[in-house]
Parts: sequence; C-alpha cells; structure tokens
Amino acid sequence: MSRQRWYIGLMSGTSLDGVDGVLAEFSGQECRVALHASAPLAPELRAELLALNSSGNNELHRAALAANALARAYAGVVQRLLAQAGLEREAIHAIGAHGQTVRHRPQAFDGTGYTLQLNNPALLAEITGITVVADFRSRDVAAGGQGAPLVPAFHQGVFGQPGRTVAVLNLGGIANLSILRPDGNVLGFDCGPANALMDHWCERHTGRPYDDQGAWARGGRPIAALLAALLAEPFLALPPPKSTGRDLFNPRWLDGHLAAWQDAAPQDVQATLAEFTARSCAQDLLRHAPDCELLIVCGGGALNAYLMERLRALLPGVCVEGSERHGLPPLQVEAAAFAWLARQCLAGATASLPGVTGARGARILGAIYPA
Repeated sequence: MSRQRWYIGLMSGTSLDGVDGVLAEFSGQECRVALHASAPLAPELRAELLALNSSGNNELHRAALAANALARAYAGVVQRLLAQAGLEREAIHAIGAHGQTVRHRPQAFDGTGYTLQLNNPALLAEITGITVVADFRSRDVAAGGQGAPLVPAFHQGVFGQPGRTVAVLNLGGIANLSILRPDGNVLGFDCGPANALMDHWCERHTGRPYDDQGAWARGGRPIAALLAALLAEPFLALPPPKSTGRDLFNPRWLDGHLAAWQDAAPQDVQATLAEFTARSCAQDLLRHAPDCELLIVCGGGALNAYLMERLRALLPGVCVEGSERHGLPPLQVEAAAFAWLARQCLAGATASLPGVTGARGARILGAIYPA
C-alpha cells in the first residue's frame, strides 16, 4: 500500500466477544477502511474483564494485569493489520484504542462521577512503536457530561444524508442510537442492553458465547409479563442525555427479574430478552425520531437475523438495513470511529457533542502516548 496518513482503530466492546481493528484513512468527513482484522479474547482474560465489572478481592492488582493483557491483545491485532497491508509501523500516524469499559458512573456520587476503561496505552505504544491515543471519555465527564456515547459525531460524518433524518443503531453489549437530523443536529444516547444479557443467558444455558443468528431465541416464545417487567426499567424512560453499561444491565439485574420465573423455559427467556432489546430500541426511535425512514444497524447485533427481523416488524414504516449497505460492515463501524477520534485528537479538533453527552461544551478527547 502507498505511504499515506493511515490510522488504526481498535475496539473491544461491552459484549466482550473479541478485539476488532481497522486500518483507515480519512478525507474530510469521509472514512475509507482498507483492512479489518479481529481476534477473540483469551477465555481467561474475557472472564477476568467480566468479573472486574463488579467489586472484588484485590481488584486494583487484577485490573492492572488485565489492562496489560488487553494491550498485548490489541498489539496482536495491530501487527496482523500491518502484515496484511504490507506496511511498516512508520506508515501509521496513530492508533485509537478505547480500552475496555468496566465501570461507567458519570455524574454519580460527587456530581462528576467517573468512567473507567481498562487499558495500558503506554504499553501498547511500547510494543507497537506507534503513537497511541486513548482515554476518550474522561474529559467529557470532567466537563459535566456522560462521556458517552462517543460515536454520534462520527456517525453524522459517515452516515448522515441531506434532506432526511437517518438513525444509526449500534447493537454491541449495550444499544446506542444516533439520530442524524437533516439540519446537522445530532441526538445520541444509550437505549438499554443489546447483546450483553442475551449472550450471558445463552452461555449460561447452552455453553455457547452467543446466540448465532438468534436461532435459539427464534425457537422460544416471549413471556409477556416478564417482558413488561423488563420494559418498566426506569432507565428506559429517562430523557437524553443518558448512558449505561453493565453497572446496571448485568446478571444480578436479570436474576432479580427472573426470581418470579424460576420455572420458565430458558429458551423462552432468551426470546424475551431478544424482544426486550428490539422493543426498547424501537420505542426510542419512534419517541425521538418519528420522521425517520432509515435505520442503519451496526455492531454484532446486526448479524443476529432474528433481532433484525423483530426490529423490522416493530418499525414497519422504517427501512432497517445493516451498515454494510452504507459503506461500512457492522463489525468495522466502532473501530473506525476510534480511528477517527484519534485523528481528531491529534488535529486538536473537538469530537464530543454537548447535545449528546450533556457536557458544558465540546472538548478535544483523548490522551496521547507518543511512539
């Protein structure tokens, strides 16, 4: 490949299914992804990252070692991208590495709160010899914001269309929605869980890490009363700006709701969880963008055929399409967004949207670890 200003974006999302990396270049608001590489997380690292979402014994020590291991996993994906592209490390302007969110409590406790992404960007810069940009959320939180979602500004540049409202739904562990208005205004917020609870339940009862194509959920029947109880979660009714994570939607939350349904068939519970995700996302789109005619879906949930079918059924007036039909395959969008965030940081350009996060103003996001 020719020597250009390439960026690498890395993402390991809330679903913890692995690390996705992209090699990308930018021209204005346009993003071109030249290559994509991914790698699963080692089972012991995945288990530790899940455990660190909750308080536990010796967690500072364990979190530091998990961050080291994650940085090494990131470096492996970087090396794979360089090898596939035939590039030397000097051809990469920067790596954007988000890290793994294990706690997200903005505005809580003391009014500022915190958000914590496990990562060791200094180690990643040492291993790769490439400048790393990381810690994208904390400046927005310091400015009074949620620190999330971070991707709506990127969605606007890549997926926005003149003359009509377009929505982008990212179905990772958590579902987040970007509403892109024709006048350039952007609204973005978390809707609730996407894959986090479905993956947990599937692994608990089938041993598989996720419900491939939603086939297991498709064979069950949603439990109406349980679904109603899940949809009554107060977070869903909150107005934006709002963001969430495994701090709320975790196995303890689910088990609390299932206490009255001990005899329910596990497959019916899975069908209920899929319907919960579809309905919480659909109702947010109808509430905040009733004029929307196009919903672009990305993230791992876009590969869940049953979930996509349920979204289409609940949104009959909306064209629901995977992001691959709009230039970026579903598993590349988030990683490309963090390549863009690294570019914005190095350019000294703001990347946050106060209307999305609720911060006092737009901020330059990220901390730089030079090569």
